[in-house]
Amino acid sequence: MIDATVEARHGHRLLVLTDDGRSLIAVMRGRKSDITVGDRVSIGELGSGQAVIEKVQPRRNLIQRSDAWKAKSQAANIDQAAVVIAPSPPFSDDLLSRVMIEASTQNVTVALLVNKSDLGAQRAAIEPRIVLYKSLGYEVFECSAKTDPQGTVARLAPWLAGRTTLLLGQSGMGKSTLVNCLIPNAGLRTQEISTALDAGRHTTTFTRLFDLPAPLSGRIIDSPGFQTFGLEHLSESQRLHAMPECQALLGQCRFHSCTHREEPGCAIRAAVKDGRIDERRYSLLLKLHEETRVNAPASWRR
Repeated sequence: MIDATVEARHGHRLLVLTDDGRSLIAVMRGRKSDITVGDRVSIGELGSGQAVIEKVQPRRNLIQRSDAWKAKSQAANIDQAAVVIAPSPPFSDDLLSRVMIEASTQNVTVALLVNKSDLGAQRAAIEPRIVLYKSLGYEVFECSAKTDPQGTVARLAPWLAGRTTLLLGQSGMGKSTLVNCLIPNAGLRTQEISTALDAGRHTTTFTRLFDLPAPLSGRIIDSPGFQTFGLEHLSESQRLHAMPECQALLGQCRFHSCTHREEPGCAIRAAVKDGRIDERRYSLLLKLHEETRVNAPASWRR
């Protein structure tokens, strides 16, 4: 068998990149339906550029989002994640924090790529929110992929070097422009992948892996823009431990079974009241709890 990495998937067809640099169309043997981009697999060649996936190798991590019924894998075996945000259209703190929580549970470092940083007053308006995320320990890169592509590449190159980076972002943040800035032939390569997977000539709504061209090094996994990012697969304890401002306060509440909602002596609510925890972030905790409570009867989780 030959070792390879999954480059893209559409339905039951996958594009895999062998360790000796060949791209092959692969199908899954049996019901291995959970294979995702970034997975390391062992394949058997069938000839004529075709292969069958015989085995999925153990993962280092898996980034996914979920609702009450199912989970959708974003990518596996990544070294870091970059969330692309922008001052216009307004980015969602809710979606950003959800991605950060998911990444933290998988021990994946997250950075913010603030695109469209040339938008003057609009960029200044989101500065307090950027300062908040910096205070929580997240690295922030300022870039303008459209108006300063060379500067953007230079700024990101050292952070991307030698790593596999998952790019995430809600629709409209300029993520596609950023990808084309880092990988000039990304559009052509996407069409080639789409055609190979019978996904339609102009389909770009699938996750795909790119090798960064020289002099850059590393890999980018580009994922479609999203408008929702459910975390039904995570427990409340996992969500709390994934928020750096809450970690140090866990165990300090008056009651061991504190739900951090109405109980007296709650350390987390006290931190919200005196400004140590941002109210938006606390509201997200309450929202995630409510989502899980309401959807519990239909939850796919064990």
